[in-house]
Amino acid sequence: MTDPDYPKPRYAWYVVSVLTLAYLLSFLDRQILALLVEPIRRDLDISDTQVSLLGNLAFGIFYTVLGLPLGRAADRFSRRGIIAAGVTIWCLMTAMCGLARNFGQLFLARVGVGVGEAALNPAALSLISDYFPRKTRGRALTFYNMGVSLGVGVALIFGGQLIAWVAAAPPVDVPGIGALRAWQTVFLLVGLPGLLIALLMLTVREPLRRDRLQRRRADGTITEQLTVGETVAFLRQRWRTYLSHFLGMSVVTIVGYNYFFWVPSMFVRTWGWTIPQISLGYGLINLTCGPLGVLFGGWVADRLRQRGYQDALMRTCLAAAALLMVPAAILTPLMPTAQFALALLVPMSLGGACVTATGAAALQMIAPNQLRAQTTALYYFVIGVLGLLGPTVVGLVTDYGFGNDGALRWSLSIVCAGASVLGLTFLALHLPHYRAGVREAETWGGAATAKN
Repeated sequence: MTDPDYPKPRYAWYVVSVLTLAYLLSFLDRQILALLVEPIRRDLDISDTQVSLLGNLAFGIFYTVLGLPLGRAADRFSRRGIIAAGVTIWCLMTAMCGLARNFGQLFLARVGVGVGEAALNPAALSLISDYFPRKTRGRALTFYNMGVSLGVGVALIFGGQLIAWVAAAPPVDVPGIGALRAWQTVFLLVGLPGLLIALLMLTVREPLRRDRLQRRRADGTITEQLTVGETVAFLRQRWRTYLSHFLGMSVVTIVGYNYFFWVPSMFVRTWGWTIPQISLGYGLINLTCGPLGVLFGGWVADRLRQRGYQDALMRTCLAAAALLMVPAAILTPLMPTAQFALALLVPMSLGGACVTATGAAALQMIAPNQLRAQTTALYYFVIGVLGLLGPTVVGLVTDYGFGNDGALRWSLSIVCAGASVLGLTFLALHLPHYRAGVREAETWGGAATAKN
């Protein structure tokens, strides 16, 4: 079958915008908890370790594990339908967080948020990859990853102001439930409006599936369908490529999740800032530097690719991590004043956004269509398991290493430094394997099949 033309660029970019909005929403619902750490600790009488479990382990258990079967489903069935269902689930479960009365109920609601969000990235990245040819695919994929910094920025700014408004408003009484605390009202106000995004997914069409790997069966026939065993065999034969990529990118997740979760509390405990103050400052930095980092990373990668660098995306990723993100992540908590710390969050956010976007986009360039969502799900599983442990490790070091809430800044710097050394080493080792993977992918031919 002749490869048909790709969808019109205007509509393709509309789809990217809708998916980016969904990604923004996912981080808003995921990140809002970081602004509510102090009131939740007070009202539920829990420790830093427990609240880090709410933010990461509760969310991450099913977010990482369910991503694998959902990734396989996205490679076989309607990606649009999977995303719409996921958005609906995580929005409803975010609202359920607002009805929780104890640690156990809040933990289970956060698990539900993870279940819903597990459906998004594997299906969305696969969907975008089929809307754009290889020469412009990297730009679209990096744009989608702008949703991370936009989501965090919106969560910080909107969430901080929402917290201030709710705290000053009279208590909300829910029939059959009773009066809600301010932080519970915030969860309800953030979760329910997101259901509109699920409706927007109805305007997204399933594109033709391209870049499909063909396999010869024992009887000599050619097939594009891969069994679970053939999928495992494909990844195992290229284990150096995928393992070094996954482990190297874990530095982004560990450092990024540590910062997204603990920076508001660090400013409160170390420099006496209020939540609205730090949420506004850090939120503006994410809203401006995040998109700039993504666009700059895409521009640099495009220029390197035009100059013949097959590893352009990963080369850009490594440079941004080593030169911007890692040094700023280690030094920010050690600054003598809040103003100096806030200034260092600029290169941290620029570099982090660039690394996140180029690293995820690079993976789509070396995965065949039949495995694209599954490989993406496996990627998020590995970096999720490692990354989501980061904030909990910071909490453990603070609670049991220093035994002092005020030592949070030191715990954050120590954990980020250790993760960074390992991550940068794996990223450097990954480059030659990635180049080989790109060369192989360019031989698959870009055949297309009818949409689901």
